[in-house]
Amino acid sequence: MAYIGNTPAENYASFLTETFSVSATTNYTLSHAVSNENDIRLVINGVVQQPGSGKAYTASNTTLTLTSATQSGDSMYAVYLGRALQTVNPPNASVGTAQLADSSVTSAKLASGAVANTPAFYVVRGSNQTISSASTTKIQFDTEIFDTAGAYDNSSNYRFTVPSGQAGKYYFFTKLNFETTSGDDIIFVAGGFYKNGSIQNWGVTNTSGGTAETFRQYLYNNSIMLDLSVGDYVEVYGNAIGSNLALESNGSGYYETSFGGYKIIE
Repeated sequence: MAYIGNTPAENYASFLTETFSVSATTNYTLSHAVSNENDIRLVINGVVQQPGSGKAYTASNTTLTLTSATQSGDSMYAVYLGRALQTVNPPNASVGTAQLADSSVTSAKLASGAVANTPAFYVVRGSNQTISSASTTKIQFDTEIFDTAGAYDNSSNYRFTVPSGQAGKYYFFTKLNFETTSGDDIIFVAGGFYKNGSIQNWGVTNTSGGTAETFRQYLYNNSIMLDLSVGDYVEVYGNAIGSNLALESNGSGYYETSFGGYKIIE
């Protein structure tokens, strides 16, 4: 059926009905204000009453006046006809983006975190982590700066795991500050990200062309974007060649070795 103008939304609105506690009186108070008696349909003992002065009832604002008093035991209710005073929520998933006007949803109407790069986390080393030369080692980031979803394990597995309902594309970054604790030289550093135990990227730097020089500290950075499913986990591994190697912990007011990431808004 075609309509001129907007399609009626009668499926989503219903008229409010009010039932009264009846006594021997002609005066009642309406729960909703009306312009006059024609805005309501009054039914007493199953009989529809005629509105108007000199007829069964009149109404103005919230005052309902009957021509004849009701009696205890009568039943009476009113249906508000002037406008729909009760709304019914549309069924779940029944409203699409096409039904929303452009710019109709403001940031004030969005739940906190509804549009944000979360889950997000940032973790660091609380103390130096000793590593063996030329041995690929998982970095144990044991101190959380923040973890919005509680998705990073900083006590046993040292990994970020995608929580329920948060599958999607993620950006991860890491900074590894290698040093030799006895003043020996570092001639090679490497590091990268593992997903579910499998390497995803790996960066290598020969700090001195393969011969020992005076490199006793080296800062390594890496980053990656991954498309992850719920339950996938991401870890950081590092490697270096040198003697008495360690990854440095927090400095005074800054972080020497860190790992972080967040979900990308799509």
